[in-house]
Amino acid sequence: MSEKVLMKGNEAIAEAAIRAGCKHYFGYPITPQTEVAAYMAKKMPKIGGVFLQAESEIAAINMVYGVAGTGKRVMTSSSSPGVSLKQEGISYIAGSDLPALIVNVQRGGPGLGGIQPSQSDYFQATKGGGHGDYHLIVLAPDSVQEMADLTALAFDLADKYRMPSMLLADGTLGQMMEPVELPAESNNSVEKPWAVTGTECKRKHNIINSLYLKPEILEKTNFERYERYKEIEEKEPRYESFMMEDAEYCVVAFGIAARVSKNAVVAARKEGIKVGLIRPITLWPFPKKPLAEAAEKVKGFVSVELSMGQMIEDINLSTGCKKPVVLCNRAGGMIPDPEQVLKTIKALGGKE
Repeated sequence: MSEKVLMKGNEAIAEAAIRAGCKHYFGYPITPQTEVAAYMAKKMPKIGGVFLQAESEIAAINMVYGVAGTGKRVMTSSSSPGVSLKQEGISYIAGSDLPALIVNVQRGGPGLGGIQPSQSDYFQATKGGGHGDYHLIVLAPDSVQEMADLTALAFDLADKYRMPSMLLADGTLGQMMEPVELPAESNNSVEKPWAVTGTECKRKHNIINSLYLKPEILEKTNFERYERYKEIEEKEPRYESFMMEDAEYCVVAFGIAARVSKNAVVAARKEGIKVGLIRPITLWPFPKKPLAEAAEKVKGFVSVELSMGQMIEDINLSTGCKKPVVLCNRAGGMIPDPEQVLKTIKALGGKE
């Protein structure tokens, strides 16, 4: 039975993870995601799970690596500087073809930056982040409800494709309280014949490893992995289309920026400007097809971001640079308001 409760976004992530069958959490406190760890610290002992506050983010991600090898659902959470510290471990997990969930509730940067919300880890999340050729499945919620829903989905996709996934949220969503319908508990019965769980003398030993000393074997492994990535790019892109049926202009935004942008789209419509919005829900795989289709009919795009402009590059790539793409942004922990987005829409249409 599902139930609707008032929760913070960070708490919704933690509860959804538990209901998705996660009984292993390793992390380290950092604003603005500390509530995820605090919630897990309270709940894990009650359900027979494991909570461990590691001595560092580096230690935490390597603990995730170890549990992922056993086939158990496992997660860690952090915020931008902490996720940077985890990048080597994330690369090892990806190189070992293991499912795990990494949560990043972003704050401003670079460096220690500030504790206010940001979207400036987009490149890090979608272009690899650590060393080597690899991807993460990256999901971007825009509500507390999606913080819960996409957490469960992230675990499912990680298991399905045997690779790590990331929930890329921001400080606003992490701290925001909204009613959320929590998912029912999952039995998490996915078979994992590759897991290192002991052979009982019934099978060959499984070995979890990302080291390939023969370059031709590493090359073959990388090519095979990218065949799987190609399948994901074909089957798993997710997005929301808002008022795009007759749109002459298209706003593209994710997360909290998309919520702000919807208000701007509605305001623009009241002024007779035909504008719509495409909200990427998967940042990788990026929803290229709907943007390419939009480029055939709209006059231009607005990329709304809490960064100096990162997603705008993927919009240009998806549309083949057929139409102009302008940036509407704030940075360092600031959030664009609907009036700023509306002003940018008007300027793109030559009405400002």
